[in-house]
Amino acid sequence: MVPFAGYAMPLSYGSVGQVASHNHVRTSAGLFDVGHMVQSNFRGVTAAAFLEWLTPSSLKSLSPYSSALSVILNENGGIIDDTVITKHSDDAFYVVTNAGRRDRDLAWFRQKLEEWNSGEQAKDGKVEHEVLEDWGLVALQGPQAAEYLQKSTSFDLAKLTFGKSAYVTIGGFTLHVARGGYTGEDGFEISIPPSQTVDVVQLLSQSPVQLAGLGARDSLRLEAGMCLYGNDLDEDTSPVEAGLSWVIGKDRKESGNFIGADSLRKHLKDGPPRRRVGLVVEGAPARQGAQIFAPSGKDMIGKVTSGIPSPTLNKNIAMGYVLSGWHKKGTEVEVDVRNKLRKAVVTPMPFIKPNYWRG
Repeated sequence: MVPFAGYAMPLSYGSVGQVASHNHVRTSAGLFDVGHMVQSNFRGVTAAAFLEWLTPSSLKSLSPYSSALSVILNENGGIIDDTVITKHSDDAFYVVTNAGRRDRDLAWFRQKLEEWNSGEQAKDGKVEHEVLEDWGLVALQGPQAAEYLQKSTSFDLAKLTFGKSAYVTIGGFTLHVARGGYTGEDGFEISIPPSQTVDVVQLLSQSPVQLAGLGARDSLRLEAGMCLYGNDLDEDTSPVEAGLSWVIGKDRKESGNFIGADSLRKHLKDGPPRRRVGLVVEGAPARQGAQIFAPSGKDMIGKVTSGIPSPTLNKNIAMGYVLSGWHKKGTEVEVDVRNKLRKAVVTPMPFIKPNYWRG
């Protein structure tokens, strides 16, 4: 158990090491306890408009029970948090945010709800925010996840494609199930009422499913090119710098009225000063904070934000930010790993081909 975002979280389970757990998720199925994350409901006639003020995403055009990866922006266009927003109906949204940003996010929501509900925007109706305190959230991930979960439900999971969700009866419990995840594999994120969490986890963690901890979660997400807030994203980083411009709705790039829009449009128009890139590093793994240099070894051009030896690829992979111009595929750079410059190559992400179920 290790401290993580104010919680005690399992790094690994039993005698199963991080690499073995990682490989099991890539080849079979693993179950992650992600109940530390903050689950919220936003309801009201103007809920979509409110969330489109907080984020640059096109939420009104989402079909019911569809999800969007999004970002909550500050006034300067920096990322307060990354989030997944699921539209249940035009006036009901389910939002998952990071545990490490809980205090910042909830204070921001309170402040902005107060502004919204006392303003002209709420003339058609106010927005209510409910935090699902103590609810469970588990992620069943891996190529055998669907086959395994199908044994516990009569719901046809083949109809639930990536980015969609539904209320599904699993082992007698009716649960919110979203198809997606953080590993690059097919999988499901299952939200569970507090009184049912232990029973559902016991049901879902039978062989071949293995419980998987933070160690495997980190290496899997990095292979999948996914950002970790606090490492790869922060309030001084824009979605354009982070390579997340795709979360900005097409209809919102020019005309969207959202917090941080002016700064975001400047980065879209002029290009950002730096960009998030993937790296393959020779010799030794580069960790968070390692400096990235031009091949001369004299000019520092960026920093590594996450790095690991990849269990799947048997290469040292990393993610970081470099000055614009150094971000193109195949660009050679050097990384300072324990006071020794190591050769590295800018590599497209994700590092592994994702296996999401798209039907």
